[in-house]
Amino acid sequence: MTRARTTLVVATVLALLVGIAVYAAFATRDDTSFSAPKPVDAPAPKGLEKFYDQKVSWSSCGDAECAWVTVPIDYAKPEGETTRIRVKVHPGKDATRSLFVNPGGPGGSALDFSDRMVEQLGSSVRDMYDIVGVDPRGVGESSPLKCLPPKEFDTFVATDPDPDDDAEITALRKSSETLGEACLANSGPLAAHVSTVEAARDMDVVRALLGRKKLDWFGASYGTQLGAVYAELFPDKVGRMVLDGAVDPTLDAVGSSFAQTTGFQRALEAYVKSCVKQSNCPLGDNAEAGMAKIATLLDQLDQKPLKLPDGRELTEGNAFYGIAVTLYDQQTWDYLTQALRAAFDGDGSVLMALSDAYFERNQDGSYATNGGQVIYAVNCLDAGGKGLTVDETKAELPRFEKASPVFGASLGWGALGCSDWPIKATNPLPDIDAKGAPPILVIGTTRDPATPYESAQALASQLDSGVLLTREGDGHTAYVSGNKCIVKIVDNYLVKGKAPKNGTVCKES
Repeated sequence: MTRARTTLVVATVLALLVGIAVYAAFATRDDTSFSAPKPVDAPAPKGLEKFYDQKVSWSSCGDAECAWVTVPIDYAKPEGETTRIRVKVHPGKDATRSLFVNPGGPGGSALDFSDRMVEQLGSSVRDMYDIVGVDPRGVGESSPLKCLPPKEFDTFVATDPDPDDDAEITALRKSSETLGEACLANSGPLAAHVSTVEAARDMDVVRALLGRKKLDWFGASYGTQLGAVYAELFPDKVGRMVLDGAVDPTLDAVGSSFAQTTGFQRALEAYVKSCVKQSNCPLGDNAEAGMAKIATLLDQLDQKPLKLPDGRELTEGNAFYGIAVTLYDQQTWDYLTQALRAAFDGDGSVLMALSDAYFERNQDGSYATNGGQVIYAVNCLDAGGKGLTVDETKAELPRFEKASPVFGASLGWGALGCSDWPIKATNPLPDIDAKGAPPILVIGTTRDPATPYESAQALASQLDSGVLLTREGDGHTAYVSGNKCIVKIVDNYLVKGKAPKNGTVCKES
């Protein structure tokens, strides 16, 4: 593959991944205007008055308005150090509400996602709402968490996710510890305070500063967890909330890893079944044999990585991410076919390009964002540092490998969770039911690899007012999939506040 073609693959994958897409330009809305909002006229939480009543300076940033908002690093010590979060507002034509949007990750830029959602949301929604992107604390432009430098993060990504001996197990565990230590050394107190609970509290500060009594929310992937936590903390402040590609916040390290194992296996099977029907499929014409061929490739890379022209090596870890990234959207399956064909011929450059796309690695070796690192910091703080021991993890592996010969072993080792994370968690995820909140719309896609459908079912049942909407189909999340049924229901809910009947199903379109 030529350099130009490799670049196209990376650009296309990034453009399709929910939460990673960057739309630098969007349609100008000449009929919109923005007036600096006044903080909502309501008492601020005790001790936090200076944050809820702060003066915010707005400035033009393209067709939007941007500002910095100051929040405490530790809400338990509001008189202590502070950090800044970046806010972007896309004014609506007749806006009477503000729709906060978040792409997930954790680590995805909500500022960039807001640019995309301006184009994705229906005109009736855009007229009624200002679209608001807030990069969560530590993410993107919001005083970003700093951890490993690029070359060291390259090593982290390439670490064997499926260790074969004690030395490789030690290396895997050490990689997590090293990342955490780097976050603490380079980011100080912020490294211990990028939890979802704290990010949700930041959202409430921004809500108040925008003069809104209610928070309207569209969260995708991890953005569903952030939204659900907000609803638990502030149920009386919830307006209209859409949780698309839902995460099950009750899952522990084992449950979360196993859920993704089944989700990615289900998505890979759908890809393979589609591929073997095509005459040029590098997997042959039998789905079972095709799955085995992919598993064999990963085993071979584990033993002998493929050398690349730039001096790097495609390891099993890189290939794992290169395969996984294409399963987020059915439109990227062709790139997986190209990557596998090349890899079977001894060329690992395409799979490496896809792995780089997953982590937003630039061709010069730098990383466009810190999302690949902050995800570990947030998840480990949310989990309270919990995970299995090595022996307990080994005992779980057969179940994982049975569920997925391709992904099972690597994700099974993920059950170690955050047992080696060196930063003490002070704000783990709370139990969530959001009692008292109005109807919350939870959306699940039946063959979603990253947030399996079962997680949407679980979150909808956990929320006291949860309403489940199902999309039958492939890929990660539903609203941006092009399914007209989903779009119509979501837009109607956001505009009129009317949730669909619980259990509504939208077929593939």
